Amino acid sequence: MVETAYRIKGMTCEHCVKAVKEEFGALDGVRGVEVDLAPDAVSTVTVTSAVPLDPAAVAAAVDEAGYELVD
Repeated sequence: MVETAYRIKGMTCEHCVKAVKEEFGALDGVRGVEVDLAPDAVSTVTVTSAVPLDPAAVAAAVDEAGYELVD
């Protein structure tokens, strides 16, 4: 298993958490998604997956949820 943390800007509430979890959960190989919500700051999303995730797929998932991936 691979655990990777992503920093995401723009998440402010539980609805945001749900949207991000749904998008990450739809990616192949994802086994779990945990969100450390930081309203008015940068939230951390930790994803557990069977294999490393494709960076382009991660960026697309975050964009689809309506948020911004921070490097």
